[in-house]
Amino acid sequence: MKHFFKVLVFSLLMIGFFAGFSNFGIPEIKPAPPPVQEQLDLDAITPERFIALGEKLFNGKGTCTLCHNAVGGRAPLLDQTAAIAADRLVEARYQGSAGDAQGYLVESLLEPSAYVVAGFGKAGSADTISPMPSVTAGSIGLSEVEISAVVAYLQDLAGLEVTVDIPNTAKAEASEPDTQAKAARVALASAEEVITRFACTTCHKLAGEGGELGPDLSHIGATRDAAYLRRAILDPAADIAAGYPPVMPPTYATEIYAGELELLVQHLAALQ
Repeated sequence: MKHFFKVLVFSLLMIGFFAGFSNFGIPEIKPAPPPVQEQLDLDAITPERFIALGEKLFNGKGTCTLCHNAVGGRAPLLDQTAAIAADRLVEARYQGSAGDAQGYLVESLLEPSAYVVAGFGKAGSADTISPMPSVTAGSIGLSEVEISAVVAYLQDLAGLEVTVDIPNTAKAEASEPDTQAKAARVALASAEEVITRFACTTCHKLAGEGGELGPDLSHIGATRDAAYLRRAILDPAADIAAGYPPVMPPTYATEIYAGELELLVQHLAALQ
């Protein structure tokens, strides 16, 4: 009996030690706050400021430069895209429905597979499917006003006259989805749906297909457990994989439902 009590006391001390260490000895993980939506007075904004907004979105929230840059060669450069947009509309490879160059630019952001530049399509698609997601999807989620600003910036970047009409406040508010409706979206039912919604394969390979900007996840479960994967999604800056840029959006913690997170984590952990 004396031995039993010694074991019991020792066990309680060890439990207390690890509980205390986990609560006070390990630094708390605090995910970076999501980017703040910029408040704009569209009724008073100048064309110059609207173009500047487009440039800011292009280099920031839109994450365009992660792929469209001169270093990686993952996607075509966009400095003259607005200038050659009209020519692409009449090419046989064009599969979209835009009626003019400005419409093509908008379409290229919403439906990137409408025209895929030769050599930049998904592997095995014969350049008919773009690896780029719609800019309204996942963590990018550009609004109609923001898309217009990016198009204005692309036109200005190519040295063209900016033909984009700056939406007024009333039009912008009418085009925005109801906030309550957005918050009440139906939870996704499978890991595949989660992967599609959050555009994971834009940067990561899964089953051998996808981008190469982030680590290949095709067999990630063989080297990483569920706890690591969960933290990597919620706080991507906590442990950046060697050899890869810190491009994982910090906003998933506020966008993904708990059940969706577990679906995704368990799916990835099972990829042995």
